[in-house]
Amino acid sequence: MGADRNKLLLPLAGRPVIAWTLEAALRSQRIKWIGIVGQEVDREEILAVLDAPSKPVHWIQGGSTRQESVLCGLAGLPEQARHVLIHDGARCLAEPELFDRCAAVVEAGTALIAATPVSDTIKRVGSDGLIRDTPDRSELWAAQTPQGFAVAQLRRGHAEAVAQGWTVTDDASLYERLGWPVQVLDAGPANIKVTTPFDLTVAEAVLALRSAG
Repeated sequence: MGADRNKLLLPLAGRPVIAWTLEAALRSQRIKWIGIVGQEVDREEILAVLDAPSKPVHWIQGGSTRQESVLCGLAGLPEQARHVLIHDGARCLAEPELFDRCAAVVEAGTALIAATPVSDTIKRVGSDGLIRDTPDRSELWAAQTPQGFAVAQLRRGHAEAVAQGWTVTDDASLYERLGWPVQVLDAGPANIKVTTPFDLTVAEAVLALRSAG
């Protein structure tokens, strides 16, 4: 992003990026408790976006990697939690309905990730810059969040990852290594991740359309 602060605190349509993410989670009918996993340097500013939240919201100190932060989040869950959705705060266009759809699948006993079908033709390219092959686009999906799991199973998976010294980029990858099934749920086209200044422009346009509608 090239910003002077955490991209979650950058302004988007008059509010910090993270405010839009939290608003959607707070409006979800199925989410009962929210843990914000982050770094201490951002804690005060992130919590400042909350104004009398309608459900419990707790700060959880994160780790140095995404994998470590998920472990911190799991450790910070309420004792009675049986299912969890893990969401990237930079996916600020997620709507309450998406959280609810994901929660319904997880509560029915299936691990899942939100994703979108790949529309571009993908090329596998070698280190020499030459094309190796073209995967079948009909089988390709772009992984997103929320990702949802049974808490007990996810904890077992992460314990195995620690024991084996595995490094994974998301929790679905961990399940793949363990041979555990994960379902894909189509999130629709708007569930983008704010990563570049251009993404902020797109997100602002989407929010403007939603407001107008």
